[in-house]
Parts: sequence; C-alpha cells; structure tokens
Amino acid sequence: MFYEPKDGHGLPHSPFNAIVSPRPIGWISTRGENGHDNLAPYSFFNAVAYVPPQVMFSSGNTKDSLNNLRATGVFCANVVEYAARDVMNASSETLPPEVDEFSHAGAQKAECSIIDCPRVADAPATLECRVTEIIRLKGADNWAVIGEVVGVHIRPDCLADGVFDVTKFQPLTRLGYKDYAVIRDVFSLIRPDEAKSGA
Repeated sequence: MFYEPKDGHGLPHSPFNAIVSPRPIGWISTRGENGHDNLAPYSFFNAVAYVPPQVMFSSGNTKDSLNNLRATGVFCANVVEYAARDVMNASSETLPPEVDEFSHAGAQKAECSIIDCPRVADAPATLECRVTEIIRLKGADNWAVIGEVVGVHIRPDCLADGVFDVTKFQPLTRLGYKDYAVIRDVFSLIRPDEAKSGA
C-alpha cells in the first residue's frame, strides 16, 4: 500500500498515528495565572538535546496546557509508568480550565523545586522546564513547545547502581489508535566506535 496523506488513506483510521511508535508519553503539568493546576498526557513528546537538556511536546490544538505555559513560561514533564496507566488515562478527559486534573484523575501532587508548577509526586521522574520556544507548525492549530530542563526529580527506587533503571518501573509508551505498550525487556548494544576505542 502507498498513499499520499493529502489524498487520504482509505482506511478506518490513520496509519500514521501508529507508524512512528512506540513514543514516550509527555504527562505535562502546568499552572495557570489564576492558580488552577492542569495535568494532561501528550503522545508527541521526546528529549531533543543533551546540553543544555531540552524536551519538546506538541499539541494538536490550543489546550489548557498551552494557554498556561504561554502565561507562565514553565511546565513539567512527568514520566508515566505502567502502574499509573489508569490515572494518566483519566487525566486525558476534556474538562473546563478550572477543574484540577490531579484531583479528578487521582494523581498525587507536589510542588516543584525551582519553578512555580505542580508535578506528579510519585512519578518515576519529573523534568522541571522553562519554555524556550513555542513554534507554530503547519496545519490549522498545531504547536510545538520546547523547554529547557532546569530541574530533575528522580524517585529513589528508580536508581540502581548509579543509573536511572527503567526496569524498576516499566515505562508506558504510546502506540497508535487506542493502543499502548509497556517496556519490560531491556538490552544493551555496544556502538562500533566504542568497540574500536575499547571504551
């Protein structure tokens, strides 16, 4: 099968949503100017640079998260573990801006250390971020947000032998359609340049 997205695919659901997968889930928390807290999952999220550390997420429309971070200049990216799948899913419900998704979904809330923003207290890790860019993407209402990571919270049980060990909490990933996956098997590969150098 071949199709050009501009012409449509003729299938019940867009295959593009499932082709680029698995994807990490950006569980984004923000606080509005009025003090209302927001928590929402985004399926287009990733780390994009090491130094300084930066992450991005994109939104298909102007949601509460986008309005809040535009006003405050900060957001948190919370890591989603398999054990939190139902809480994360509950936080995806479309609700009025004044509704606190933490309370609605049953997510434990804590304050950040550097920025004025809530975070998921029991997440395996949380990245406190300052917005560096908000980019208008092609399309009716598509936006990409880039944030510099200025603070990192790591749950103690997720550290093992000095490394952040994903096998300790089983990250939840986004596939396509209504599908998700959980990471349980991890293996390492030595890059060719490392093998040559004996590193």
